[in-house]
Amino acid sequence: MKKIGLLHGELSKTLALLAHDDTLLIGDAGMPVPNGVTLIDLAVTNGIPGFLDVLKSVMSEMLVAEAYIDKEQATVSPKMHAHLKEIVGDSFKLIEYPHEEIKRMSERAKAAIRTGEFIPYANIILKAGVLF
Repeated sequence: MKKIGLLHGELSKTLALLAHDDTLLIGDAGMPVPNGVTLIDLAVTNGIPGFLDVLKSVMSEMLVAEAYIDKEQATVSPKMHAHLKEIVGDSFKLIEYPHEEIKRMSERAKAAIRTGEFIPYANIILKAGVLF
């Protein structure tokens, strides 16, 4: 049995298979997952697991070069936006795009992780960096 880190087998495998410039979507419970994108469904019920908890877990094992979030998040979900910016800090550049563009960008994601988050626009696309 795995002792530390991500315990979800499919999620752990997906992160291990990411290469430089690959993208990964972490979304709220309502974020659509495009056809052809692998869905890793973690949603259990309203708020479980939460978006920020999943993001922190993924960030602990993924080298992120930059990330993309919904521009609408700052006005519609300001508390989520503030928490997200605090978690990301200076780890990587956070770029805002309109929600419709985030949905288009998600079509190229290697996988989409659905959380149980019910806060609007709690979505992020992480772009993988490289360790060398």
